[in-house]
Parts: sequence; structure tokens; C-alpha cells
Amino acid sequence: MQTRLAPQYQGTPQGQEADAILRQCVHCGFCTATCPTYQLLGDELDGPRGRIYLIKQVLEGAAPTRKTQLHLDRCLTCRNCESTCPSGVQYGHLLDIGRRIVDEKVRRPLGERAVRWALKEGLPSPLFGPAMRLGQAVRGLLPQPLRARVPPRQGAGSWPTRVHSRKVLLLQGCVQPAMAPRINSATARVLDAAGIQTVVAPAAGCCGAIRFHLNDQRGGLAQMRANIDAWWPWLESGGVEAIVMNASGCGVTVKEYGHLLKGDAQYAGKAARISSLARDLSELLPDLVERLRGRVNPPAAPLAYHPPCTLQHGQKLRGGVEQHLAALGFTLRVARTESHLCCGAAGAYSVLHPHIAYPLRERKLGALADAFADQPPAAIVSANMGCITHLQSGTAIPVRHWVQMLDEALLPAA
Repeated sequence: MQTRLAPQYQGTPQGQEADAILRQCVHCGFCTATCPTYQLLGDELDGPRGRIYLIKQVLEGAAPTRKTQLHLDRCLTCRNCESTCPSGVQYGHLLDIGRRIVDEKVRRPLGERAVRWALKEGLPSPLFGPAMRLGQAVRGLLPQPLRARVPPRQGAGSWPTRVHSRKVLLLQGCVQPAMAPRINSATARVLDAAGIQTVVAPAAGCCGAIRFHLNDQRGGLAQMRANIDAWWPWLESGGVEAIVMNASGCGVTVKEYGHLLKGDAQYAGKAARISSLARDLSELLPDLVERLRGRVNPPAAPLAYHPPCTLQHGQKLRGGVEQHLAALGFTLRVARTESHLCCGAAGAYSVLHPHIAYPLRERKLGALADAFADQPPAAIVSANMGCITHLQSGTAIPVRHWVQMLDEALLPAA
């Protein structure tokens, strides 16, 4: 794709990066076949190719409008198009650049700005936990749409106390400790059973994705630097072998710290090292299988599995959860069709665009149900907090993290 950047973008880091990405695109349109919003809305401008053209026009000097902003907002950032693209277009990075430029030029309506501010300030806030506990206390009195976003309160479960020579850092996440604390403790127990100690840097907080993808990129980068500072002493001491994320949305973000902070002279090198050590929890499964074989009593009933977009498209990790849990005796079934499509969660997307998010949720639940024509699955499992919460709001079938199922299937140590 030929580009002629406007003077204000020529020679700038974001202009040079966007230009290089745009020149990779060959207009083939393969991306539209796997874009959830294009499939749902049927509008070329609500598909990757159309959004690429919109960003190109802005970079070439065209004035963006509210309509431009809306089409970019509607993207789920699922990055399915990147998995499909034969030219390797880094659409996600281009979208980040385009959204930032458009938001600088197009002022949002007051109500929209208020909602986005509440999300970016509220979700990573220390006050989110107390607010969630209050909501859980009065959950039965809440209107159904709000009740669906407030899961019943659950105990965190025990955290193992054994000390092992092998250690990993775990990012606990911002909303997960309040909404589903058992995911983190289950992770620690499973790793402990395999002889790996889970440690937490107390000062590490939100990965930065929420702010960054709500176009508070400066705030998101500040959170990334804070996490690097929190983790760095552990890396300097050589005490940990990896930084583990059990939420794939956090994982794909931390793995991109090196890219996102490459222009920061103080943090570029540290960010690159952090990204090189970042691991989704599923990447530890090959080692866990060898160490836990014969020590797991899996449920007899098959489980439905939804691979999050941030795992299969963002991190390019496909098939690992199914393969390695099968080696431990679990039976997982993915949707026979559309297992590659987004469920509609996409971080804060389901709050901002429910008219798109909920039809995608129903479509995903329907595709999973089709894989269980004989009887419903015992549970639906996934690997990202956002997907789990979003899918659970549309079904009575339990939706859980796969590590919780593995934790519960562990046999007592001999």
C-alpha cells in the first residue's frame, strides 16, 4: 500500500512505524473473513481493511471525524486479522497509533468521556475490590444487567507455603483478585505441586492494558513502568525464571512491553527483558504434565474450551491447553466452527459496545453448545478473566479458568 504521510507525521516514531505497517498491506481482504465486527455489521469500515484505510487517510492529512472515531472504537482488538493476514500486517500496533491520533483531534461527547474515565480509573483502582465486595453483598437486589457483571463472592483458597528452588513471579491482575480470587491461588497450588514456588511483587498492579486501550496511553505506559520497577529486583537477584500471567489479556500486554517502551531510553532495555521472560501460564503446561502425570484425577465429563483471542491471536498460542490437559486425562472440546472468533468481552468493550458484545457472546455460546449435541458440558473453561465473566453472564453452565479444574483434580501428595 503506497502512503504519503502528512508533514506532521514524517520522521516521527509513530509515523515511521505506521508507514512501515501500511506498506505491508496488499488490500487482499482476507482479514474481513475472520473479523467479528465485519461479520456482524457487514460494513467495510468495520473490518480491518476499512479501518486501515481510515488510519491511512488521517496519516496523509485528512481530518478525522466522529464517524472515523466510531469505526476505530468498534474494533475489538482481537487480532484475528493478524492470524489471517498473509502479509503479516501488524494491525494491532497500527490501530493503537490511529486511535491515539484520532482521539487527539476528535473530542468525545461528555457522557462517553465520563464512562471511559470511570473504567480506566475504576477498574485498576485499589477501591475496585471494596466496591466489588459491596456489590456482591447486595447482588440479589441489583438489576439483571448489573447483576450479570457481579459474580457471587468466593473465597480465595489457601496459598501454598512451601519453598522451592524454582520460582516464578505471578501478576495477580487488577480485577481478578476481587472477582475470582481462586484463579490465582489455584495457579499457586498447581505450580507448588510441580515443585515451583509462586511469588508476588506487591507493588505490581494493572498490566496497563485497560488504560492503554481506552486511549490513555500515557497512563498505561506509566503502569507498565511501575510493574517493571516492582519486578526488577527479583530479576537482578536471579531469583525467578519467568513472569507468569494466568490472564491471557495481561500476558499479551506484558509481552509487548519491549515494543511499547522501545522509545523510552530509561526503560527500553528493561522492558525488553521483561517481555522476554513473560509467559502465559499455558506455556508451563509441558513441564507441568511431566511433573503431575499420575497425580491428577480429572472429571469424566467433557469440558467446553474457549481459547481467548489474546491467547490464540495475540500470543499465537494455539492448541496447547487442549493438548496438554488431554495428556493429563481431561477431555476438552472446542467449538466445531468459529473457535477462532471473539466472544465479545475484549476488556471494557462489553461495557462500551454491548450491542456488539452480546450478540458475539450468544454466537460463541451457541457454537460451543453445538459441540455438545448429546448433553451440555460440565463446564466451560477459558484462560482470561474478561472472557470468563462475559460468557458467564449469558449461561447457567459454570465458566471457569482451566487451572481451577486442574487444581481441583490434583490428588493429595503421597
